[in-house]
Amino acid sequence: MKLSINKLLFLSGLMLTSVSAFALKDDTSKPINIESDNQSLDMENSVVTFSDNVVITQGSILIKANKVVITRPAEDSGKKETVDAFGSPVTFHQLLDDGKPVDGKANKVHYDLGTEFLTLTGNAELKQLDSKINGELITYDVKKQQLKANGNGKSRVKTVLIPAQLNDQKKKK
Repeated sequence: MKLSINKLLFLSGLMLTSVSAFALKDDTSKPINIESDNQSLDMENSVVTFSDNVVITQGSILIKANKVVITRPAEDSGKKETVDAFGSPVTFHQLLDDGKPVDGKANKVHYDLGTEFLTLTGNAELKQLDSKINGELITYDVKKQQLKANGNGKSRVKTVLIPAQLNDQKKKK
């Protein structure tokens, strides 16, 4: 039983790395709180699933989803964990080190801890203050700090930039 509890705690703890990729530096040292109506653990496949009204908090981070699945690959694979969140939509909110809030939403959010690559799919949106970007698919490479947004053929990528807020950022640098 001790092994089961330790493995569950480890898998649950994986959320620390995934949800704190963009957050306040202080957030990574804060406890991770995960609440859901249901939780299941598949030890053989190293998968933990939180479902129904999932709420994850860590410091300034707040994530809400219908379902969150954390998958840990085999130890000898050389790969790291992946986190998939599903919702109508999945939403997240956090504060950056400059104190400005970032909000996002999508029908599906996938984060690969090994490549540090975030993918938002389906009605995806990222917003900071009044500036925002909407698209069917938004990807963010955390290491390279590169964002890409794509439409789906029926809808185009839409971006709204507020010049006064952009100028405020330049002045602070």
